[in-house]
Amino acid sequence: MAIEVIMPKAGSEMEEGEIVQWFKNEGDEVKEGEVLLEIVTDKVNMEVEAEASGTLLKIVHPAGAVVPVVETIAWIGQAGETVPGGADSTTAAAQEVVAQVASDVKVPTTSATEVAPARERKGEFDVAVIGGGPAGYVAAIKAAQLGGKVALVESRELGGTCLNRGCIPTKTFLHNAEIINHIKSAKDRGINLVNEAFSVDMKKTVEVKNKVAKTLSGGVAGLLRSYGVKVYKGIGRLTADKKILVDGKDLIDADKVILAGGSKVSRINIPGMDNEKVLTSDEILDITELPKHLVVIGGGVIGSELGQAFATFGSKVTIIEMADRLIANMDKDASAILEKTLKKQGVNILTSSKLLEIQDKGQDLVVKVEGKEDIVADRVLLSIGRVPDNESLGELADKFEMDRGRVKVNDFMETSVEGIYAPGDINGVKMLAHAAFKMGEIAAENAMGHRKKLDLKSTPAAIYTHPEIAMVGLTEEQAKEKYDIKIGKFNFGANGRSLASNQGEGFVKVIMDTKYHEILGIHIAGPVAAELINEGSMLIQTELTVDDVMDVIHGHPTYSEALYEAIADCIDMCIHAPKKK
Repeated sequence: MAIEVIMPKAGSEMEEGEIVQWFKNEGDEVKEGEVLLEIVTDKVNMEVEAEASGTLLKIVHPAGAVVPVVETIAWIGQAGETVPGGADSTTAAAQEVVAQVASDVKVPTTSATEVAPARERKGEFDVAVIGGGPAGYVAAIKAAQLGGKVALVESRELGGTCLNRGCIPTKTFLHNAEIINHIKSAKDRGINLVNEAFSVDMKKTVEVKNKVAKTLSGGVAGLLRSYGVKVYKGIGRLTADKKILVDGKDLIDADKVILAGGSKVSRINIPGMDNEKVLTSDEILDITELPKHLVVIGGGVIGSELGQAFATFGSKVTIIEMADRLIANMDKDASAILEKTLKKQGVNILTSSKLLEIQDKGQDLVVKVEGKEDIVADRVLLSIGRVPDNESLGELADKFEMDRGRVKVNDFMETSVEGIYAPGDINGVKMLAHAAFKMGEIAAENAMGHRKKLDLKSTPAAIYTHPEIAMVGLTEEQAKEKYDIKIGKFNFGANGRSLASNQGEGFVKVIMDTKYHEILGIHIAGPVAAELINEGSMLIQTELTVDDVMDVIHGHPTYSEALYEAIADCIDMCIHAPKKK
């Protein structure tokens, strides 16, 4: 049966689009996901992809035509098939959508969670998931919501690295550091403490961290139980016939398998790296004695966060980074403000530096860096990132298409092995917990018979240092490669809430395409940046322009006003900044 290609509604205010060019002619074969045509709206140029494979039977509107949203512009089907209702018809469903859009009524859409395609289960389970981290447990719950009988295999605590050894535990440490910073600034705000000295009880700190992690892990277990997901405790590996063997004894037979094995700490082959005083990001969160001098290998997210936390607790901290700046994947201005803050706190930062060797000198370690003086420390933190954990591939390891140790997937989270999906860190696409949540959902929906693509364009990233740093979209360098851009910027030092809260350091930076005023990227260094960036994600996902945002009213006094002011600055309309010369 022929299906229609419609003019997409690419934004909340879009009413029509102009067809710039067709990349296919009538009679051409097209594949699902292949670009059919280019359109232009009042905001942006975009390419329209085929939603099915087949023959391009009829082009209803040629290049140059201006077409209302959701109107039929072409038909795809089998060669020789008759186009339903004639060459220029619009289906009744599309006509209804047009009528509703015209009357400003929000059109309800069928959610993938409402109805799952009918299917007959062949194995004991519809879906089996290996891994109980962000991608895995979310995939299991989503598959169960869609009516599936689901099994999940996890060898350690439910919740994975993020909940037990990463995102959540580090935030408990960082909150302690935040409390200390408030204590230090209390006197300047008229609060006199009887005894200003403080000390950090690391045993108690670790206890609090463990309690938080245990509470959340128990919550995940409760969620899985509520959806009837059967949880197997052990290491799950694929067998040659696509079943899952758990600890060499329990065999799970499922129609579809989702691999969500997550990641493990990345290591480097440097002499002395196997010393027991060299800790990974997993191990340092259980340390019960505060290091006198902590050397951090790697100035990325983990290294910067934990380096600052321990410096605040009272440790002397040195960060060694091979790149020319900390958090090198973030905005350069954000890197600069973080380095400035860390140096103020007494952190020694060595960028563009190569680690050579770690020597054991009894109570201490000697860290040798190329071209630098030896560094004496009692603990070293290795925090150079994480790599996929591929243990779950088992007997099928050589059957998967790989990319530098990562399981290769398409936009539907499908691997090269039919019926097997791989969301989350194991595919290395975007190693963030919230990206893994979404990938897990996509994998589960497709495993249950739907056909849904992954879209990560509005995925934010955040670093929970002080000040916090967050971003979404393109960096300034990336944007310059594709667009003519303009930068809008607003400092928190001119934001009332920030000054009142003693958090006036930092900025919001917005990158705008000058042609359509599209928001390409947002970068924040300042108070609650990790919260503010979610508004930025919404703006980019919904493709709102700078002009659209100018009509939005933000509460006062709020930190979020800084985002609004930075957006306004893109078009030189920032009220609370001096007129530009």
